[in-house]
Amino acid sequence: MQKKYILEMFPYPSGNIHMGHVRNYVIGDICARYHKLKGDEVIHPMGWDAFGLPAENAAIQFDTHPQDWTLTNIENMKNQLKNLDLDLDWERELATCNKDYYQYQQEIFIDLYNAGLAYKKDALVNWDPEDQTVLANEQVIDGKGWRTGATVEQKVLSQWFFKITDYAEELLNDLEKLTLWPEKVKTMQKNWIGKSVGAEIEFKINGKKDSLKIFTTRPDTIYGATFIAVSVNHKILSKYLEISEINKIKEIFKKSINEKEKIGYLLNLKCEHPILNKEIPIYVANFVLDNYGEGAIFGCPAHDERDYEFAIKYNLPIIKVIKCEDEDLPYAQEGVVINSPLLDGLKKIEAIKKITNYFEEKNIGKKSVNYKLRDWGVSRQRYWGCPIPVIYYDDGTFRVLDKSELPVLLPYDVKLDGKGNALLKHDHWRKMVCPKTNKIAFRETDTFDTFVDSSWYYIRFLNNKLDMPFDPKEVSAFLPVDKYIGGIEHAILHLLYSRFFMKALRDIYKLDVGEPFKQLFTQGMITHKTYRTESEEWVMPKEVIFNDGKLLRKKTKEVINEGPSEKMSKSKKNVVEPDEILQNYGIDATRFFMISDSPPDRELEWTDEGIQ
Repeated sequence: MQKKYILEMFPYPSGNIHMGHVRNYVIGDICARYHKLKGDEVIHPMGWDAFGLPAENAAIQFDTHPQDWTLTNIENMKNQLKNLDLDLDWERELATCNKDYYQYQQEIFIDLYNAGLAYKKDALVNWDPEDQTVLANEQVIDGKGWRTGATVEQKVLSQWFFKITDYAEELLNDLEKLTLWPEKVKTMQKNWIGKSVGAEIEFKINGKKDSLKIFTTRPDTIYGATFIAVSVNHKILSKYLEISEINKIKEIFKKSINEKEKIGYLLNLKCEHPILNKEIPIYVANFVLDNYGEGAIFGCPAHDERDYEFAIKYNLPIIKVIKCEDEDLPYAQEGVVINSPLLDGLKKIEAIKKITNYFEEKNIGKKSVNYKLRDWGVSRQRYWGCPIPVIYYDDGTFRVLDKSELPVLLPYDVKLDGKGNALLKHDHWRKMVCPKTNKIAFRETDTFDTFVDSSWYYIRFLNNKLDMPFDPKEVSAFLPVDKYIGGIEHAILHLLYSRFFMKALRDIYKLDVGEPFKQLFTQGMITHKTYRTESEEWVMPKEVIFNDGKLLRKKTKEVINEGPSEKMSKSKKNVVEPDEILQNYGIDATRFFMISDSPPDRELEWTDEGIQ
């Protein structure tokens, strides 16, 4: 008899499950039953990813409380899942909003802090103006909030971070060990971690004591450098420019209609070329990323398309340092180095090695590894989340609480108005007397990102009744999860964070498990046509009727426009709920259709004709 752990990504309790959920859980159910029939000892639990901003928004909309709304939804969805006759171990059920879950998350935070893996700092963060909260880099998609689609702004706030970058190299290398993961997911994580090997070069700012440290993967093109470009949030701006000028630059960048247009703002500062006796202008440029190196690049227009466009626009010199024809510019391929006295005649690898050694000898640079990955910002400015167990004193210092002072419970009596964090206005909860110092102190009002909640739930499932986060013996016996089933949209956020958590907990608690999920199965999405009214309001499929050659809304008879088939989503209302399907066709037909109409790893378009 073998031990087998089968797990589906747990749902957010939004009120009703739809057929997309059903497919996910039917696949897991088949796996669990198969192993039980073989005589294996199987863990197949279910729980709820129950914190988060949607519950606050719903509470305001329906004049209720996030806790009441969430627990009611859990009960409803649990009954729906039971109607599917799924082989789930409900004795292991957990909800991340319950004290018996999040108090142990607070314990883990304290251990992470004591291990140097949690820290607080003032940082430039991604601010979602619609949700009024901070987003991690991974939650910003093409400059917009992952949930709201609002254009993300940059703000400096004091935030809590987890030091995921300490594990960047291991997170990258261990992808090779995950032989039962889809290659696409591993590639997405590899690209997100974004390891680059190159050199960090120091460019002195003329007339100042400061230098710009610039990371590049092509130090062999240093003789072709004709300008420096920094991001709009680079620290030299706040040091040498007035706030009004910085705001002016940001406004210039915002007014660009074409996102691909290269825009620069020339600063009244110049850099010394690290080898040649010449000055280089410094620009603020809209294409320089804050999170690449230190947010600064040197431009070599002859051999980089982006730099070439910028140089043409601002009439900057273009110097060839890789042998090519003039009509081939910008030439970004490998070749023989020219116009570079130290490197002439060398090819790329030899040239990089030689120039890097030269930088190190002269103390103007060094070999460097850069990661695109940045530390995970876990502070969220909202009420409905796990409280961060920290208190602050009037002098600005703070103290992370001892485990004996846990749990820090969320207060129930809050006033939600959708404007900022309700905990900030709850003085009775927030203000306290520190039992260690007898000083007045104030609780941290930020709560954890819900991805913290989902980064270790698979461990708590092993024993949800323990009076500690987990039992190391059970972790060794059942982890990693044998088969983990869920959507590929979680490739970066949830899956990367869970891998970090497992490695951090391994090191803190001396566990012998370093990866959370042995096999990852990404099921194909269930899709359905989308429907909208003339006023762009989303309409559920069951509200739509076909009458006299037109699609109409059943109740109002207003005309409905049919849109493309997309992943079932409550936000677009293109969901089919299982209750009516189960009543009309039965459990077996419903389950069979979920896995027979197309392979489980491919999309399935829901049609009534299909299940008939």
